[in-house]
Amino acid sequence: MLGSGAHGARKVVCRHGQNIKKQMDTLSYKTVSANKATVQKEWVVIDAEGQVLGRMCSKVAKLLRGKYKPNFTPNVDCGDNVIIINADKVQLTGNKWNDRVYVRYTGFPGGQREMTPAQLLEKGADRLIQKVVKGMLPKNRLGRKIIGNLHVFAGAEHNMQAQQPKQIDINTLK
Repeated sequence: MLGSGAHGARKVVCRHGQNIKKQMDTLSYKTVSANKATVQKEWVVIDAEGQVLGRMCSKVAKLLRGKYKPNFTPNVDCGDNVIIINADKVQLTGNKWNDRVYVRYTGFPGGQREMTPAQLLEKGADRLIQKVVKGMLPKNRLGRKIIGNLHVFAGAEHNMQAQQPKQIDINTLK
């Protein structure tokens, strides 16, 4: 075999030196799509203490989406349920606690409101992480459903012991 051609055809040289194109047997390759019945959802706990907010939340968004699973299907909720503890001890680099601004609009004239991450953290540690992760998910009905699989707690305790979640280190994920 000298090289590959286009569209799955292979070039094979016969004993007379002529090039012969052979088609690959593509029927043996099966694409597996997940659906509600075949998805294996797990519960995982992530400790946010000392983690940088954006880096941690991008990995959490991937976990919620199911992108770390081999049977990832973009149009199905195949991600895990994520519990984040110690959300009040999350870090931001530089002076982003006061310089970064989150803008929202109430819908009324003059209704543009601004908040910094420090103000959001004061209102509730879960609000900051929920807002950041939600911004990393798809902006459609699937994204709105997936954000419901995120549970954020300010302290080291959570009330999800009945699900028997497993502790994972977020730094080992890519």
